[in-house]
Amino acid sequence: MKNKTSPFDKFGNKKSNAAIKEQFRQEKKQLKKDREEYFERKKSEARKRIGIGERNSEIRKQKPGQERTQHPTSNIQPPTSNLKPQTSNNQLMPLNKFLAHCGVAARREAAEIVKAGTVKVNGHVVTEPGHKVSAKDDVRVNGKKIFLAKNLVYILLNKPKDYITTTDDPQGRKTVLDIIKKATPERIYPVGRLDRNTSGVLLLTNDGELSQKLTHPSNEIRKVYHVTLNKHLEKKDFDQILKGVILEDGAAGVDVLAYADSKDKTQIGVEIHSGRNRIVRRIFETLGYEVRNLDRVMFAGLTKKNVTRGKWRFLTEKEVRDLKYFRKGK
Repeated sequence: MKNKTSPFDKFGNKKSNAAIKEQFRQEKKQLKKDREEYFERKKSEARKRIGIGERNSEIRKQKPGQERTQHPTSNIQPPTSNLKPQTSNNQLMPLNKFLAHCGVAARREAAEIVKAGTVKVNGHVVTEPGHKVSAKDDVRVNGKKIFLAKNLVYILLNKPKDYITTTDDPQGRKTVLDIIKKATPERIYPVGRLDRNTSGVLLLTNDGELSQKLTHPSNEIRKVYHVTLNKHLEKKDFDQILKGVILEDGAAGVDVLAYADSKDKTQIGVEIHSGRNRIVRRIFETLGYEVRNLDRVMFAGLTKKNVTRGKWRFLTEKEVRDLKYFRKGK
């Protein structure tokens, strides 16, 4: 007799050991390939920069009318050890991107900070997020000079309730940075947001490029929530949510919906990729349900496994690689 399977089994990803091992091998193989291509591309770019720089240097040194007598390959040098992947001092970038790389905030939030008039570049207030700056410019936020982040930090926090996901709060409320303030001297910020009363997986980093990837709607980053309702979710409403509901800012749907417990239909599992504000709560509220508890159990493949509520840990190297090389919809 076949064992009954719960529709919520999807969220547990239950597979045979052989299938898990094979999937791991394939993912590892693909990551290795992606990594090799990435570093080969960087090496090629570095070689080109070095070659161009040395040729320009030789031209500057050469006297007028003097012919070059060196062997064509005599000026080729191996890559220098001090070549850094970080942004060079001369490279220009949009101001909001610069703020993100400095660990001030994610790029979208940084754009709002710039528009608010709190950023000065070389002593002048700049309100255009696209204004080009480099590491040589004197950039200050609320009077404090900022610098490009040298050490990238990635922290997974199991957020408790009653903490807000902002870098600071004028009202003096507790923020998630209060929990991890002793973790690193680097300025880090939350990737995306969780409501004050929503708990669960939250990523904090000073990697502006990664933050942009994980929050951009086009990448359809998957999130899984455990929802506790004030009453049983009826079948007709279950089906309606799968079809989609109309909210004040347009239609909204979920990718997967399931009862977390077949005996308790107030416990619901939701998989969704939309990043709209309070989207999960609003979907249920529009059908007359009150969300009594909302917990994010997965974000971009990261889970809160072995991280108790209110605690945090650094991501492993493998987790960072997985995030950097994630595929659309992961």
